[in-house]
Amino acid sequence: MRKIGFYFLAWCLIILSACSKNSDNDPQTVPIDKTANLQGTGDSANDILSNDNFDKLLIEIDYVQGFRPTDEAMANFVDFFLKLYTFKEDIQFVYDELPSPNEEELTLDEIAELESKNRTLYNTGSTLAIYIYFADAPSEDDEEDEGLVTLGAVYRNTSMIVHEATVRQLAGKSPFITNADVETATLNHEFGHLFGLVDLGTAQVNQHEDTEAVNHCNVDGCLMRAELQFGGPSGKSQLTSSKNVSASGLKAGCSLSGNSVLQMLQKQTSKGAAAAVPLDAECILDLQANGGR
Repeated sequence: MRKIGFYFLAWCLIILSACSKNSDNDPQTVPIDKTANLQGTGDSANDILSNDNFDKLLIEIDYVQGFRPTDEAMANFVDFFLKLYTFKEDIQFVYDELPSPNEEELTLDEIAELESKNRTLYNTGSTLAIYIYFADAPSEDDEEDEGLVTLGAVYRNTSMIVHEATVRQLAGKSPFITNADVETATLNHEFGHLFGLVDLGTAQVNQHEDTEAVNHCNVDGCLMRAELQFGGPSGKSQLTSSKNVSASGLKAGCSLSGNSVLQMLQKQTSKGAAAAVPLDAECILDLQANGGR
């Protein structure tokens, strides 16, 4: 009788062990592989532009409460930029409202830490995931006395920040420019770098990279024009600033300067043209050679 009890107990332990192993193999408990979304700026250019590996674009928009981007800017971003230069037709947004991190300014490392804490979407199957954080705090690199304020930055292959508080402050300086105008210009310019422009993952067909401001175009009127990075009386470029590299070595592929964007948008408005600035022929040629429209 004792033997029967012993065998029964042993059998129960075997069953429990098997159940535990099955639980460990449950797909719901398998950690998410984030590796493909933690590469350098421009490394996913072909995947974003073409449908060879990913035919769906899922964009996670995390925004601090009260700093959600305008619907107009997001519609412009899709209709007159993403669908104009890529083959992605299935583009979806997921919005998440977040509490303020209560920072007076944000460093690049703090921005990356916020992404690590809050980002929920990563590449899976045929879906490529992008993360954009709309912040309520300016960049630590801002030098308002010299007219240099940062609107946005890219720092990984699928990661971007928009300093929405700065965007709104800048738009408020002109009665002819709206929040949506500045948001659109910021999103499009920064996403141009995720496309791999200029020579940042998407090779140049013809030489048009600015010699003084790398990864930017030297063609007048182009969205990726290097002069967008110059603002204020000193003409200082944020692109060449050592501040674009964080303490941990994380590098901003581009930090978009505010005053130059304001001047550009005002110039477009005075012409009666749409506020969104297009890419020039050379940048479009580069994109087409790397799988874009």
